[in-house]
Amino acid sequence: MTDISRRALLAAGLGLASASWLGPAAAATGSLASDAAARGLLYGCAVGSDRIAADPSFASLVAAEAGIIVPEWELKREFVQRVEGQFDFTGGDALYAFAMKHGQKMRGHTLVWYYGTPPWLEAKLQETRSESLLTTMITRSCQHFRGRLHSWDVLNEVVEPPEGHPDGLRVKSPWFQAFGEDYMAISLHAAREADPNALLFYGDYDVEMDASWQEKRRTAVLKVLERLKNQNAPIDAFGVQGHLKPYKARFDEDIYARFLRDVADFGLKIMVTEFDVADRGGPADIAERDADVAAITRSFMDVSLASPAMLGVLTWGLSDRYSWLSNYPDYKWPDGQLSRGLPFDGDLKPKPMRQAMAQAFAARG
Repeated sequence: MTDISRRALLAAGLGLASASWLGPAAAATGSLASDAAARGLLYGCAVGSDRIAADPSFASLVAAEAGIIVPEWELKREFVQRVEGQFDFTGGDALYAFAMKHGQKMRGHTLVWYYGTPPWLEAKLQETRSESLLTTMITRSCQHFRGRLHSWDVLNEVVEPPEGHPDGLRVKSPWFQAFGEDYMAISLHAAREADPNALLFYGDYDVEMDASWQEKRRTAVLKVLERLKNQNAPIDAFGVQGHLKPYKARFDEDIYARFLRDVADFGLKIMVTEFDVADRGGPADIAERDADVAAITRSFMDVSLASPAMLGVLTWGLSDRYSWLSNYPDYKWPDGQLSRGLPFDGDLKPKPMRQAMAQAFAARG
């Protein structure tokens, strides 16, 4: 059995508990950041400024392992624009200072999202269709960090085929309801004008697995990219969120590779921007479940890194100690145990997932 076949079976949850394909222990590698950098790539993670401040051991791990960080929530509208007319970049500034102290890059996340709109802004959008309600935060955020960030997630999660739009757009987004599909190009132009050198991303989820609902999402995403390119909107890259659900849908290397080729054919760069693995529904035995998570991680990483357009990989967190998967209703374990979908466990110890990532970076020629 080939390594790829073994990993595919593990990822499908078919009972192969051995992770012998991982080879020598991860201690032979450096940090994930250095492993990635050796191949001309970036590795990083999402972090929160409060966790960095309150947990020195975790902060040290982030400093050691990540070459780029992204704020988990500090630059979203509900935090930046809590009060009309006021902009709060305190959390983002703290993370930027941390990144600079440790020689890291930083991304901005996220400027335009259907979720997390502060109540005052929701009310305003019902009263007026003033474009400034969309663009003012984009402009202020990009100007505040102008020339300092690697990239911005400008557009976030703009497709949702079940909502009925013929091209699969998320029509229940307050931005679509206020401005129609033009809000996407308007947002990208505003970001480019305010921060000309940052890479501008559109990112979305559920584009990696072999499932009918994900095929619809892939089709919708590609239509968005085609529309934006036809409009000459200044988009530089697509962000694959990579929230994998191996116990709900099967990962298919060929399907995912074809999608990456289709994205790259638009002349775009690609980055995995929010990677983690939902382990609920997996084996009760932790060692078996960790082997499954490592297996799908290696398969996903191998395909991702094979794309010439790939810039790097960020996990949505670094340690299970702070994973959103442990709190989200669809993914948290009913018995209260932590999810195990990130490279380090709740005690900040490396897991087979981290080893799989290190070896995937090493294998990338």
